Amino acid sequence: MADTSKRAAKLAREITKFAQSHGGSAEGQIAYVGQTGARIVLVGADGTWGDLMAPSTDIAKQAAESAGIAVREAFDGEMAEKVRTGPYEWSRMAGIQVGGPSGS
Repeated sequence: MADTSKRAAKLAREITKFAQSHGGSAEGQIAYVGQTGARIVLVGADGTWGDLMAPSTDIAKQAAESAGIAVREAFDGEMAEKVRTGPYEWSRMAGIQVGGPSGS
């Protein structure tokens, strides 16, 4: 139990730091990814996005609650609309196919 609390507290600090660095707030969405645990996708007030991995959805939820961010049920259109992408994201996603920068 202590290890669970420590991991949630560490994730909460990382979420808080992300929010403070990207416009002062953030919102998130938690997705179960199997044995790996849960992915916490964060979108900052400035549109920057990032993610963290938690060992379980319970720890992810505890961390998000401790950090004081709103958590959405799904990464829906409203949340996706807030995300701002740059050349890096284009090169890592479908950028090559749609004319984005080529990644070497």
